[in-house]
Amino acid sequence: MGEILRMEGISKSFPGVKALDGVNIVVGEGEVHALLGENGAGKSTLMKVLNGVYAPDEGKIFLRGEEVSIHNIREAQELGISIIFQEFNLCPDLSVADNVYIGRQKNRFGFVDARHVEKETKRILDRFQLDQIRPTDLVRNMSVAQMQMVEICKAMSFDSDLVVFDEPTAALAEAEIEQLFLVIRQLKKEGKGIIYISHRMEELSRIADRVTVLRDGQQVGESFDFASVTLDELINRMVGRTMEDKYPKHERTIGEVFFEADNIQNKKVHVKHIDVRKGEILGIAGLMGAGRTEMARAIFGADPVNSMEVKIGGKRVNTSNPGQAIKNGIAYLTEDRKNEGLALRLDCEKNINMASLQKISDFGFVVNRRAEENARHYVDALAVKTPKLSQLAQFLSGGNQQKLVLAKWLSRQVDLLIFDEPTRGIDVGAKFEIYKLMNELSDQGVSIIMISSELPELLGMSDRIALMHEGSIVGEVNAKETSQEEIMEYITGLKKNGTEREGNE
Repeated sequence: MGEILRMEGISKSFPGVKALDGVNIVVGEGEVHALLGENGAGKSTLMKVLNGVYAPDEGKIFLRGEEVSIHNIREAQELGISIIFQEFNLCPDLSVADNVYIGRQKNRFGFVDARHVEKETKRILDRFQLDQIRPTDLVRNMSVAQMQMVEICKAMSFDSDLVVFDEPTAALAEAEIEQLFLVIRQLKKEGKGIIYISHRMEELSRIADRVTVLRDGQQVGESFDFASVTLDELINRMVGRTMEDKYPKHERTIGEVFFEADNIQNKKVHVKHIDVRKGEILGIAGLMGAGRTEMARAIFGADPVNSMEVKIGGKRVNTSNPGQAIKNGIAYLTEDRKNEGLALRLDCEKNINMASLQKISDFGFVVNRRAEENARHYVDALAVKTPKLSQLAQFLSGGNQQKLVLAKWLSRQVDLLIFDEPTRGIDVGAKFEIYKLMNELSDQGVSIIMISSELPELLGMSDRIALMHEGSIVGEVNAKETSQEEIMEYITGLKKNGTEREGNE
């Protein structure tokens, strides 16, 4: 097996932070090399050095045995390196073909050659058997999984030898993950090198060949074969401690029904009834497009509804907009942290405090000392990795941005917390801390609705699980008495209300 990439002794410092300290990684032909570590361990920084976004302070990069110096993303692409980030870099109002060949659509006479671009895009789509995508399709109308495939096609249009996947399955359902893995296996057959970054430990056994672990900017031992270690050993290397259980053991005391909503109706949701008890964690399971997020947004007043009746503590209340929902003690932690959860150009302190200004103010004026103490408390509690409270949110890693959104709502005294994918993009150590915080909140009588695409997470943290399919709740199970298989039967439409579906029922 030939060697595609070698990074030797890579170091990189920022003011007050040594992000990388002498890191080595080697990727061979036809190899999926997993790059693992907690948020802030240095994974993204290492990839930005590889991509030419950052220049290393020390170290060397070799491609096919030849030392290279990479100064920008374009140079990296021309050298055969493509990085597919968790947040896609696509133009929604352009076609698939125009996105794949953006900036390269013109022929040698200076004219856009649409027919040639579409033909070449079709050739790449056929190569990966992506029959459901056409070169002329508008990106705006595509699913997240299809957008990811467009990014892969863009990478292949540069004839890349090395492809980096950054949290590629974070927003994908199981069937979509399998399609992604089929594409990755095809890349392996073609002799491409792949760096695969993921916090989902369970999926690595299906795709990874070798592993490099980073912790606090340093490499933990040498790279090793994935098959040579257990998942527990991997986690121990990542976080520097053993984790006996992924989900903290906890006996919950559940009270009477606190929140209930009836007849939630809009274009995407038709839910007859949902309720949550005091101190209870209600999980919501469903495939992508089942209406989980749409139901949460309707409850929070973020999306319009044709009808909905909400009761809190047995009394009917108005949650027709987010302001009313917040006044009634409801908070919503969105899955789209960048566009809806954060003010990216404000600092950490302001993001944490923005939903609880009364708590840190006197006579309408913010008390700076109180604001700083409150923000510092949640930065420490959630282990947000930031050099200072005044760091802008846009410069934090994705996982640490997610923690900021969580801190914002934990800072406010609420009675019902809706968590939409609360641990997406967050490392295993931080997940455990968030789970403990959820348990503490339930002990205080807070009701929690948790939407998650990870079935083990739902089973490990929920008391009950409501099961959604095609915009409706089709069943409900006790989390301690069910299985992943039973949940899948409901959310794929095979089961409804505890009985097998027949015909067009």
